Amino acid sequence: MSTALNEQAAVTDLGQPCDGSRIAGLGAHRPAAVVTNEDAAALAGVTAEWIVQRVGVQERRHADDTESVVSMAVAAGKEALADAGADARDVDVVVLATCSLPSSMPNGAAQIAARLGCEAAAGFDVNAACSGFSHAIAVADALVRAGSARAVLVVGSERMSDWVASDDRSTGPIFADGAAAALVLPSDRRSIFPVAWGSDGSRADLIRISAQSGHMEMAGSKVFRWTTSALAPVIHAACERAGVDPADLKAFVPHQANLRIIDALRQSLDAPDVVTATDITSAGRHRPLQLWLRQRGLNSSAPTPSPATAPTCAPRATKRSSSIASPHPRRLAGAAHRTRDRTRQYL
Repeated sequence: MSTALNEQAAVTDLGQPCDGSRIAGLGAHRPAAVVTNEDAAALAGVTAEWIVQRVGVQERRHADDTESVVSMAVAAGKEALADAGADARDVDVVVLATCSLPSSMPNGAAQIAARLGCEAAAGFDVNAACSGFSHAIAVADALVRAGSARAVLVVGSERMSDWVASDDRSTGPIFADGAAAALVLPSDRRSIFPVAWGSDGSRADLIRISAQSGHMEMAGSKVFRWTTSALAPVIHAACERAGVDPADLKAFVPHQANLRIIDALRQSLDAPDVVTATDITSAGRHRPLQLWLRQRGLNSSAPTPSPATAPTCAPRATKRSSSIASPHPRRLAGAAHRTRDRTRQYL
């Protein structure tokens, strides 16, 4: 048994419920290949300035021929396990949040578990697009608190460049590739809580895969209007469930869909001191929410706030949100309780 799990022995045994869960380790993988706005604009028939003005992206990362959804997830998972000081053999469940596997069968999570050496671990995929990673974290939290698992490795991995047409200005210059991971372990108190759930399947046609072309199609302006009006109340609901005043927020980690959407949601918080993650400018748009990848970007572009609440959110036309907030002003939203200093610095 690894040191990380051995420290939790007094908290819970497998099959026994526990009071809470925590994120003990974080990991991420970004492809090395950078696609500049000039490159993307030439393919989409727009200007580099148009891309910045419409979505805020200045460059994005695309996977090469050796980087798949599974291989990027494995790289991120290894880093999360190392960050937690955990052994892959201690992992009970692997959850993969993705919507960009080349085929729905076989699932990706079981392949990730095998490559990492997670012996006898269960593995399943969650396809909730933009809110997938938040959904997967909530599932991991529930599994751990119920005693069904002691160690759950959550990975969000996307290779969206396979699903968008480079000459489509609505998607080509926006979407990108990458992966992030979090290891969820038992805790003597809740550090992942609560979730404001919701969906709106009536708007499923706003973002879809064309049966004719096999590429993603997105009604960008309609998605923008819906997101900026529908998501703000969900964020406030998450804060209310956590007993937190939005004005007291120190960090805001939204899904990196569009810089204008992020700015609109930040303004709705009325939190003048909040530090906002804007990783989309250098990494492009990933689906689903790779929360910890965003937090690394936040840390590199702004001063690190003191431990405080940091709601995370991920909108989608068919998945309204999976918004998570900290239950107490002194706990990080979805972040580890009693983590090492460098883990805290991701916020």
